[in-house]
Amino acid sequence: MGSKNKLKRFRENETFANVIQPSRETILEDQFEWKGRWHTFFGNKNPIVLELGCGKGEYTLHLAQRNPEMNFIGIDIKGARFWRGAKTALEQERTNVAFVRTQIELIEHLFAAGEVHQIWITFPDPQIKFKRTKHRLTNPEFLDRYKGVLEPQGLVHLKTDSAFLHGYTLGVLNGYAAKLLYAHHDIYNNPHTPEDVTAVQTFYEQKFLEQGIPITYLCFQMETHAG
Repeated sequence: MGSKNKLKRFRENETFANVIQPSRETILEDQFEWKGRWHTFFGNKNPIVLELGCGKGEYTLHLAQRNPEMNFIGIDIKGARFWRGAKTALEQERTNVAFVRTQIELIEHLFAAGEVHQIWITFPDPQIKFKRTKHRLTNPEFLDRYKGVLEPQGLVHLKTDSAFLHGYTLGVLNGYAAKLLYAHHDIYNNPHTPEDVTAVQTFYEQKFLEQGIPITYLCFQMETHAG
């Protein structure tokens, strides 16, 4: 993507009512205005579902369309990517969708304890090198962050093409206070895969499938700090 195109998308994001781009300083100083008040932002008290590393926002939009009784927030640091999802949501007048441009590790500064109903992690970088372990989105430190914002018994979904990350996460959960609800290493060859998991394919997922790479999925429930 050319730099001019990126700049154009950044400028458009600034005009979108469904895009929030707080500064890191604002977040770290706990001055983010919607923390604990997301139902005011959406104008209802419907459950809130996050997609972490939402990319172009395909999954956020898909889930929002299938579940109009819930609110969906895509989080990604790359605003030029989720520009497409934000623009499409506005064009479709989808009022249960929002996007936040920030780092995922700041999630506890964006949401109050118990404010989030579910979390989806779709095709994150598996960070295979050992020195990158701390950046894996399912390492124990990240799971603790998710605990901090999830409602009691909140769900986390992981969908990935990485057999490594799938196995790593299963190993982490084995020593964590979590209940594994579903796991499969090849969801498109499993008739029992939940429909929300296969009904939409992200841009990268389509590429993986064309290359014959199996897509994995797991869902788990954690004891949370809320309450």
